[in-house]
Amino acid sequence: MSRRYDSRTTIFSPEGRLFQVEYAMEAIGNAGAAIGILSKDGVVLVGEKKVTSKLLQTSASTEKMYKIDDHVACAVAGIMSDANILINTARVQAQRYTFAYQEPMPVEQLVQSLCDTKQGYTQFGGLRPFGVSFLFAGWDKNFGFQLYMSDPSGNYGGWKAAAIGV
Repeated sequence: MSRRYDSRTTIFSPEGRLFQVEYAMEAIGNAGAAIGILSKDGVVLVGEKKVTSKLLQTSASTEKMYKIDDHVACAVAGIMSDANILINTARVQAQRYTFAYQEPMPVEQLVQSLCDTKQGYTQFGGLRPFGVSFLFAGWDKNFGFQLYMSDPSGNYGGWKAAAIGV
């Protein structure tokens, strides 16, 4: 039954489901776990490096943690090629904001901007949703330390503790 509704991102099944978004969530479920914990003194991000085969050479760099700007970092679970596109987009947005306003971009504004991009890929035909979820940890002068989680549909929320991946 689902075969008629899973070829396009803009077609809902009779149950009101977007199968392409569910497939993206499944890709995240197969990735290594990442956990974020917010405290009054900071945010802790922890990522599990999932080993798919002992025969593959492991990279020396971290695969789960990325620095977006001086005040924002993120942990990733899902398809890494999708994550790289979105991380580069977030870095450019943060730098443009800093260049225009001479101050760091507020954390929630950065997360919302990135999630708007992710949501757009669920709305237009010919595009597939990004198969990646993020935990954003950051600090700004208005709200202090913050932790946000986003999913492939473009939804995001602030959390005191959150986990993505397996």
